[in-house]
Amino acid sequence: QVQLAESGGGLVQAGGSLRLSCAASGSIFSINPMGWYRQAPGKQREWVASITSGGSTHYADSVKGRFTISRDNAKNTVYLQMISLKSEDTGVYYCHGVQTGVGLLWGQGTQVTVWS
Repeated sequence: QVQLAESGGGLVQAGGSLRLSCAASGSIFSINPMGWYRQAPGKQREWVASITSGGSTHYADSVKGRFTISRDNAKNTVYLQMISLKSEDTGVYYCHGVQTGVGLLWGQGTQVTVWS
């Protein structure tokens, strides 16, 4: 089973940007789709964005136009570029994937805090 590890979270002022990375311990060729979820304090985890092995991307309406998901199969890494961050983007961001023959994969999460 492939392990997922997020990085890149931090504290940023509203209007700023961050890039999250999700590094897989093995090939992501068999993980489709991959994506990001987030969980704000006191709220349920919500889907943010996903990308298929073919490169098709999908976004939650709340982040459309501000977040960009991408994947580098050679580096076994998925990225989430976030710009124009808002306070409501604050939360723990989790990398997610569906691995063939294994099922759901989750990372440990990385904290993103947007202050204004």
